[in-house]
Amino acid sequence: MYPDDLPTDLERLAGLSRRRFLGTGALCGAALFFGGHPLGALAASLQTGNRALIGFDGIAASGVDAVLLPPGYRYEVLISWGEPLHADAPAFDSSGNGSAADQERQFGDNNDGMCLFAFPGEADRALLAINNEYTNYRYLYAHGSAPRSAAEVHKALACEGVSVVEIHRDADGWRFVRDSAYNRRIHGNTPIRMGGPAAGHAWLRTAAEPGGREVLGTFQNCASGKTPWGTYLTCEENFTDCFGSSDPAFAAEGAMKRYGVLADSKEVHWHPFDPRFDVSQTPNEYNRHGWVVEIDPFDPHSKPVKRTALGRFKHENAALTQAADGRVVVYMGDDERGEFIYKFVSFARFDPAQPNPDLLDHGTLYVARFDDGDGDPQHPKGRGQWLELVHGRGGLDAAAGFPGQAEILIHTRLAASVVGATRMDRPEWIVVSPEDGQVYCTLTNNVKRGGDGQPVGGPNPRANNVYGQILRWRESGDDAAASSFEWDLFAVAGNPAAHPGTASGGSPNITAQNMFNSPDGLAFDGGGRLWIQTDGDTSNRGDFAGMGNNQMLCADPGSGEIRRFMTGPVGCEVTGVAFAPDYRTLFIGIQHPGESGGSSFPSGQPGAKPRSSVLAIRRDDGGVIGAA
Repeated sequence: MYPDDLPTDLERLAGLSRRRFLGTGALCGAALFFGGHPLGALAASLQTGNRALIGFDGIAASGVDAVLLPPGYRYEVLISWGEPLHADAPAFDSSGNGSAADQERQFGDNNDGMCLFAFPGEADRALLAINNEYTNYRYLYAHGSAPRSAAEVHKALACEGVSVVEIHRDADGWRFVRDSAYNRRIHGNTPIRMGGPAAGHAWLRTAAEPGGREVLGTFQNCASGKTPWGTYLTCEENFTDCFGSSDPAFAAEGAMKRYGVLADSKEVHWHPFDPRFDVSQTPNEYNRHGWVVEIDPFDPHSKPVKRTALGRFKHENAALTQAADGRVVVYMGDDERGEFIYKFVSFARFDPAQPNPDLLDHGTLYVARFDDGDGDPQHPKGRGQWLELVHGRGGLDAAAGFPGQAEILIHTRLAASVVGATRMDRPEWIVVSPEDGQVYCTLTNNVKRGGDGQPVGGPNPRANNVYGQILRWRESGDDAAASSFEWDLFAVAGNPAAHPGTASGGSPNITAQNMFNSPDGLAFDGGGRLWIQTDGDTSNRGDFAGMGNNQMLCADPGSGEIRRFMTGPVGCEVTGVAFAPDYRTLFIGIQHPGESGGSSFPSGQPGAKPRSSVLAIRRDDGGVIGAA
């Protein structure tokens, strides 16, 4: 199927100058890499004088089953769940009777984070690597309920993971290229190598794989990142939801309890039919998931690698930048109430002339501690520090349950608690500004704030936080490897219509015209605009009256202005962002439309099965997305 002479990404990059690599773009919300600092050169090229950064009129909230955009914008569906990736792959089966083998050769379900990889020197050709987070049993199986056999579990696993697809631009826009040699699925049964300090550890060994150095599958893949050497990082998030126990006396304790393993799993139900998901039979299998996985999209023969030096938790995304001395820095959030924000700093510097394929296997993992701030109710700010998660320091020793560094990485959450990190309001996407290197993180919500040992204060200023906020920090000396930082809140989401003049109304830049809840996805474009996606309550009543369906907004980081750019169909999450190299096409994901019914997106035909999809958005005049 695949030609043997396809160049690997590392082989291609070895011949690229650093400046030429930058020309391919870091086009999935990550900062641009150059000389240790994110650059604003591209931003300057996309703006004129003091013209307003945001060049469209914000649209109203909506509850209709459609994608709505500002006047002058339009979208096309690039690819949807079940689309065959190859000419000999079967077409999407709307009956739900298709097999796992079919799905392994089709675009996966519930697409989430994505990154674009341009072919050097080819302006009209690129690859998209796209996460497929989970699957909806309501639509996957003909019976519309949880799996009933090992074959149905296999099919669910085949829906998840990652899809790599080639796209090509013609006169009518970007198109998916069926039967490209680069089209590929990495799914829940794909062999994957374990890399880094935890590889081979006893806690990663199973009877099926006693070496602890290879694992089957990646699943529950949320958001993503792109390395400066051109590989894709996919992040495993709610992996523990997939595990359960056949032992009626099972009760999770210690690390298993902290990571959230439940006897009956969490609506996934794989363990009754596949023993590797039964912790009473295969207790170490769950330790083999919850990692960041590196994939070379340009080499379909390559084996993905789980990079254990980045820690094990419910990863949201991986935002990469460079330190002043050229080392690579990776920011990561653990998406659960009361969990933490992390930073990894590599030992080695990135050298584009000699790419190091295992650079992310060696470095220091840190976790953030925030102070209580100045108490300003509208724009709180304060300071913080990065705490090392290194064996023998900060109480991380054998007496605390960490005989070595591998144990710290496998039980990262427990280690972060030992050193005194700050429990956060569900850290989700993190991005680095290409303008000034400031880092932004969505804290999506936390109904446990104010209880459960999670005090109100600092960057988490509200009890029973149903709306969420966007945190921002600046590293000391503008060096991403610094040990301290200053923080503030860029936006505190809320509902000024339902709660005028209160903390639940949000910060001053939240108005009745742009209000939203549960900020989730984040991305910067080349012009310095911050794009915000939501995955929140769409009931459109009570605390959420007037907010409508999930949406995508655009913000000016300098002024704080926020405008609504898009609303999605019924029941969906708006997630995943990538830009074409010229920033004239925006790729976004519509995940689980009609999750609980009520949608026929994208076909719009009455009774049609809804399908998660990737959209390509353009301006009618061909201009830069979001610009004036």
